[in-house]
Amino acid sequence: MEDFYLNALVKGDSKTIKKIYTTNFFQVKRFVLQNKGKSEDAEDIFQKAILQIAIRHKKEKIKISTNFDAYLFTVCKNLWRRELNNYKKRVTNSEVVEQKDESTDNALAIVEQKRQELFIEKLGEISDNCKQILTLFFAKTTYAEIVEQTEYNSESVVRQRVFKCKKQLTNLIQKDKRYNSLKAI
Repeated sequence: MEDFYLNALVKGDSKTIKKIYTTNFFQVKRFVLQNKGKSEDAEDIFQKAILQIAIRHKKEKIKISTNFDAYLFTVCKNLWRRELNNYKKRVTNSEVVEQKDESTDNALAIVEQKRQELFIEKLGEISDNCKQILTLFFAKTTYAEIVEQTEYNSESVVRQRVFKCKKQLTNLIQKDKRYNSLKAI
């Protein structure tokens, strides 16, 4: 089904694109509004995400490991977070009009998405124990809470386990042939 949506985006199938919009836009809009955005921002982000996915699928024939809706939402979240980060870096001066290079911005967003896909893929390759520990760690769960949720006896043991699992994940990512092309930017 994911290929159906991807191919519809590339072909410009307006009926399917409208279905994608009605199914997914509300969730994206809610996310953007909850994270310092406006309705117009949500519309822009959604359009950029659709365009980015279509262009990327046309060039690379991407494969989506989750469902299309979840993938689209993740792309939108990443684009909005990038937009917020760019906004923080801007210096406001009402007399200066800032020119934004949209193609560079889109390229960086695609690279960021590829990095995330590589990370998720390699996270799936490590042991279930490491996956559980790192998922809790990346969700900013405290070491004390990780001790409660796992079979480990102390926070120091959890810290050591997190370190070893992160090292294992890092090694897997660095050994992947895509790593060098994604780290340079």
